[in-house]
Amino acid sequence: MFDDLSDIDAANVVRCARTLLRRPLLRADGPDGELLTLVYRHRFALQDLFARQLGYRLVVERRYARLYKAGPGADDSRGVLGMSPRGYAYVALTMAVLTGIGRQTLLSRLVSDIRAAAAEAGIEVVDDVVDRRALTAALRHLVSLGVLHETEGTVDMQTEALITVDTDLLGQLLTGPVAEATSPRRLVELANRPGPRGVEHAVRRKLVENPVVLHADLPAEQSEWLRRNQRRESASLETSFGLRTESRAEGVLTADPEDYLTDLYFPGTSTVARIALLALPELLSGEPVSGRHPVDRAALVELCGRLVEDYPAAWSKQFTDDRERLADEVLELLRRMGLAVPTDGGWQLNAAAHRWIPEPDGDPEREVEQPPVTPEVPGWSLFDTPEDGARDAVPARHGRPGAGVPQDEENV
Repeated sequence: MFDDLSDIDAANVVRCARTLLRRPLLRADGPDGELLTLVYRHRFALQDLFARQLGYRLVVERRYARLYKAGPGADDSRGVLGMSPRGYAYVALTMAVLTGIGRQTLLSRLVSDIRAAAAEAGIEVVDDVVDRRALTAALRHLVSLGVLHETEGTVDMQTEALITVDTDLLGQLLTGPVAEATSPRRLVELANRPGPRGVEHAVRRKLVENPVVLHADLPAEQSEWLRRNQRRESASLETSFGLRTESRAEGVLTADPEDYLTDLYFPGTSTVARIALLALPELLSGEPVSGRHPVDRAALVELCGRLVEDYPAAWSKQFTDDRERLADEVLELLRRMGLAVPTDGGWQLNAAAHRWIPEPDGDPEREVEQPPVTPEVPGWSLFDTPEDGARDAVPARHGRPGAGVPQDEENV
């Protein structure tokens, strides 16, 4: 698909494709908005790229570009950080209310209409701190997407504010076909349906959107297709999106060398990320069962406690004061990374977690003192002053120039 493009245009198409994967709703006045002009220029190549590779639809206008990615389905590990299930419910209710509210509205009226819609949908509304935080998070998320604009005031639920609605962007948010859905669950299923090429698009989407794809987690036909085509797919993903893959017997790991497409960093600098990294060697020390390592949550709580006590000044008090919560946060981080899965009996770690086992920079006990190296006795050189009768002596190193030394040393 890049055959008809120059090297510069091909590189720009890949750059735009990566940007759209990171920001499926790209606005001129939003993050990375300066690339919208380049996206518009290459819109036909980008539409062809996403349609062929992933089965995604791309809409490009002067003001915005919208990549209709597949929904996550039942997988809740790739959502907006900090957004609770109730917050997501309020996002859906707010979008429903905004379709009939006009271009501008007062915050108080918007909140009243949202809560009325919640009651109509059978959702219990309790005006407490948790509920207000969830509603505020939903409104702020729509502000970050550019659907809502804080014309006067802010959506902090404390004071009145004038809100402006971008109805054009509002109509571009949903990826699932509302007209075909008979229930909320059905809408989620329709948004996650595979692309026109079926298994090919389904597997490739998982490789692009998830850091770890295990054969054990795939249906039989998808796993078989990936095993047959994983080498070709590795080359294709690198050419199209700049992604690198590592193929193992258990599955495929996808990484972005530039970390631009990474929304969750591991290893990381937070207390939870560092505790999780240091806990991996002990969590993976037992014998695997069906390719997975069972995790004893009580043992994990104890392990977290030992790490906190060994390095008391290294951690945030927010987590170390509650060891139970710290263990839960560690498991949740590993789950979102695709390294841990909950089971009926607890938790299990995937074999891919071995890749992140930390290694010390050096082990003093293993350092062996090396014997001194005896320097080579040099032969005669141009700058020696030979003694009488030694002018015709043969140098110790002879032959063609550079013999016995690396070529870069010869040229120094």
